[in-house]
Parts: sequence; C-alpha cells; structure tokens
Amino acid sequence: MGGPVLDPDEILGRITTAVGLDALAKADFVIENVTEDWETKREVHRELDQVLSPDAVVIVNTSAIPITRVAAVGDHPQRVVGVHFMNPVPAKPVVELIPGFHTTREVVEVTRQFLADFGKKAVEVKDASGFVSNRVLMLTVNEAAYLVHEGVATAESVDEVFRGCFGHPMGPLETADLIGVDTILYSVEVLYEHYADSKYRPCPLLKQMTDAGLHGRKTGRGFYTYDTKG
Repeated sequence: MGGPVLDPDEILGRITTAVGLDALAKADFVIENVTEDWETKREVHRELDQVLSPDAVVIVNTSAIPITRVAAVGDHPQRVVGVHFMNPVPAKPVVELIPGFHTTREVVEVTRQFLADFGKKAVEVKDASGFVSNRVLMLTVNEAAYLVHEGVATAESVDEVFRGCFGHPMGPLETADLIGVDTILYSVEVLYEHYADSKYRPCPLLKQMTDAGLHGRKTGRGFYTYDTKG
C-alpha cells in the first residue's frame, strides 16, 4: 500500500546460499537461528568465532538461553547481542533486543538501526532467561498443555477461551503448534534449569508429544492436525 513494487526475481538474485560457515568470513551481520538446544548453539558459536571478522556483529535469535552465556563461548563477547524475533516473524513489528554483559553500546545501536531498516522496532530488555515475552508466554503454553494433560479441557476449548475472552488472534496451543511443540519444551526446560523454580516444570504431555514427533505445523500434527496448506 503505497510502498515500492519489489521484483521477486531481483530479490532472490541477491541471495546466496552455501553449505559451511566459511562463506560468512566477510559478513558484517550474522543472525544465528539454530534449534533451541544449548549444545548445538554452543558448537555453532564456537565455529562462528573462528570464522568471522572481529568487527562482525553476531545476533542470537533465542527463545530463552541467556545472551551472556552464548557470548562467553567465543573470544569476542562484546559483539554478540540477542534479538528475539516473535512468531510469525513477518507479521510481528516488534522484537526484543537483549545486550549481554559484555555487549557494547555501539553494537546495540547498530543492531537497532539494522532492525529498523527492515521494519522492526526493537524494545531493549535485560539479559535474563526468557527475557520478557517467553518468560510469560512459555508459562502460559505450559499451563495450557497441563489443562489438556489433566483432562480439564480440550485444546480447542483452551484456545477458544483465549481468543474469545482476551481477544488473542491465536490461542496458546495454536501458538505452540506454530512455534513447534519441541521448541516450546526446550524453552521451558531452559527456564526450569536457569531459575530452578518449580513453576517452570515442563508438562509431561509436551515431552510425550516431542518424543512422538508431534511437533505442530512443521510435522503436520501437534495439538491439531494440519493439511498440506497448514
């Protein structure tokens, strides 16, 4: 609406794909978005630190893992900053911007501008597991899963209450299917490990669904069953 007309072929022509991290050697910004598993993230960041220029900014997209913990893997913690993109990313205008303990203000501000350049407003929050959104959202999804696990309500009923009573466009279990049930479980486990607080105890149903491969939209079945169009 009023914006420039973009040519899809021209945009795709600017994108280069590669296998292996060596292709990132000249990158100014790197956005890491691997699975929410600490061992996987640690290995990726260890390798990135060996490949990237010392001046490159490393953006960590994580649901719950503290940015300071990720930054400590390499020799340049000052260049690592957290950016939590919300699902679905194209539809969400706001992101959380999370400096780690060593992140410089220069890196924070250049990242803020980088985000603004493609239409995202950055809200800066402190580095604490789960930050703002997922410290609240994961509790909500986890408790919603407990309602289904305990037979209090069906997934459909839980989501209908949230849509109808609170005006949410999606209920918590629809959201879980969109994010990935396995990702929800991993995030809750990170919160439970970090805070050692029983309120973050993972629902057994999330564990069972993850083991069974019922990960939501990406596998075709989670709390709901999906056709090829999702």
